[in-house]
Amino acid sequence: MNKSFFIMAGLTLLATAAAWRKGVALEGATGAAKMFVGVLPSLLVGFLLGGMVQVLIPREWVAAYAGEDSGLMGLVIASVAGAVTPGGPFVAFPLVASLWKAGTGVGPLVSYLTAWSLLGFHRVLIYEGPIMGWRFVLVRILSVSAAPVLAGYMASWLFRIGGGSGPG
Repeated sequence: MNKSFFIMAGLTLLATAAAWRKGVALEGATGAAKMFVGVLPSLLVGFLLGGMVQVLIPREWVAAYAGEDSGLMGLVIASVAGAVTPGGPFVAFPLVASLWKAGTGVGPLVSYLTAWSLLGFHRVLIYEGPIMGWRFVLVRILSVSAAPVLAGYMASWLFRIGGGSGPG
């Protein structure tokens, strides 16, 4: 277990103690159980997808197209992949963790996550366009379209100057 687990566990204990004092701990636990059951299918799919990516994508391919030395091409490929990846964080983060273990560079991973959060086409088509209007969508997309590549480039540079190494 890592440090973040212990921090979250401590915060959970504090919140539970506060809820207990207010007499709402059972209500909070019931809400937590419902939320867990609701996200469990997405968690299973995300982790299964992540595991399959680890065994299906050859490390040589990852190194060539999205490794630390893949350059601008790797950042663009990762950005496009992030923009078209459907689903929430329970899908995206297990996939990113698997790609990291497979040898994907920091820059492409940051580009992927930045595109996933800023440009998610499925969210644009289902929510943003119909709710906000397509002119707004066009302006927003154009204003942030370079962000994933720039963020990936900056992440690669920061990782290099910080003496970073791969996963583990």
